[in-house]
Amino acid sequence: MLPLQGINITDRRDRMVFARLSERQCQQLHEASLRILERTGVRLYLQEALDLLKRAGAEIFDGNRVRIPARLVEQALDTAPKRVVLYDRNGHPTIFLEGHRSYYGPGSDLLNIIDHRTGQRRRPVLQDVKEGITLCDALPNIDFVMSLFLPSDVNQIVADRYQMEVMLNYTTKPIVYVTYDTSGCVDAVEMSEIVAGSAQALYEKPFTACYINVTTGLRHNREALEKLLFMAQKGLPTLYIPVGSGGLTAPMTMAGAMALVNAGALTGLVISQLQRPGTPIIFPGWGGEALDMRTMVEPYAGSDYQGIAESLAHFYGLPVFTLGGASDAKLPDSQAAAEAALTLMLRALSGGQLVHDLGYLESGLCGSLAQLVICDEIVDWIKHALTEVDISEETLALDLIDQVGPDGQFLESEHTLQHFRERWYPRLFERENYERWQSRGSKTLVQRAAERVEEILANHKPPLLPKDVAARLRAVVDRAAQRYG
Repeated sequence: MLPLQGINITDRRDRMVFARLSERQCQQLHEASLRILERTGVRLYLQEALDLLKRAGAEIFDGNRVRIPARLVEQALDTAPKRVVLYDRNGHPTIFLEGHRSYYGPGSDLLNIIDHRTGQRRRPVLQDVKEGITLCDALPNIDFVMSLFLPSDVNQIVADRYQMEVMLNYTTKPIVYVTYDTSGCVDAVEMSEIVAGSAQALYEKPFTACYINVTTGLRHNREALEKLLFMAQKGLPTLYIPVGSGGLTAPMTMAGAMALVNAGALTGLVISQLQRPGTPIIFPGWGGEALDMRTMVEPYAGSDYQGIAESLAHFYGLPVFTLGGASDAKLPDSQAAAEAALTLMLRALSGGQLVHDLGYLESGLCGSLAQLVICDEIVDWIKHALTEVDISEETLALDLIDQVGPDGQFLESEHTLQHFRERWYPRLFERENYERWQSRGSKTLVQRAAERVEEILANHKPPLLPKDVAARLRAVVDRAAQRYG
């Protein structure tokens, strides 16, 4: 087991940040991943990817098993961009993936929703996706969007097109999308190009990025590889994320599980750079997880593996996609709030850049818009907690302290009037005295969050696309529905 590194604190960009792993430990994991690639090899279920690696000097054996030499990894690390910028729908640079700044968003494709109006768990519909994206567009600490829910009232084969249509229509924020097959990825890029105005415009100012799930670190499925090569050919940002579950598809130990997942991520990195050097790749920010051997559920908010993958991504200097604000609780309750807060704080401290899955419950099977609003409040708290302290003649206020002296108070001073708005004031967290809280209905945090959701949905109107652009998006969705319906 990797030792705890609780004292591994370093000064980055004028503030303290947490690093779970030392430089030496990152080097150990990197070398272990290289040994996996050179000795064990990985299975690739796409001939085009095999041919690409073979031409570069990799060894192909046992049909589709590849041993990747370390030099190809080092070459890929040299050509992969160390900084990725995501734009908003209007072409403004919005997310800068570098260093230790964190950006936050929800997840995708949840099979269930806790209805904030009724409190009941049910299957989501397309209207839930629309409401979720509208909410994300309004929340000030949500920086990018994902689809949140898998709508059950549309053709499931092409549900990803409906999700993409909603995201492109109902927010201007950057989008991370998931597609069920390669054709869905192609359609999502076409839809993004329609909104951008052209393929070149999207390439120059990408506001969407494809999240590719990979079977395991050692088994790379055909569709994942097809998407990777397609996105690399386009030169568009890609998140290539192998799955590793300790005790099932990876060793139970954190070090072994992380090394295996990292080997899979490096495989995707090599393939993308062979296809098109300079392709923007966003590295996985989790790994080392394991099944809970008591329940056989893989937790979303476990403690022991937190921060490991972020340390490794920063060791490489690559942009990182990570997970926070999620819970294994079944309802938006005290466990959900605690796990969301803990994971979000760890992400911020360890430099998780693109943090997704805010609002997730039930180990990734359910979501709640009320929980998402609570996460937005938690992120706001964290941002203010980690803000650089302004120490100056004005903020020290030594003359004022001398003027007021030991026997006065500062409530009526002009200085207080000028600066009181600089302090953090919550929207959801309760600060009233007991009597005022009681007079307002003794509402719980979840009740207040549900009311906040309704308030936003009633009043926030996201800027919709022009009608002609929206019609072209609908044509892509209809075409897919006819093809697979």
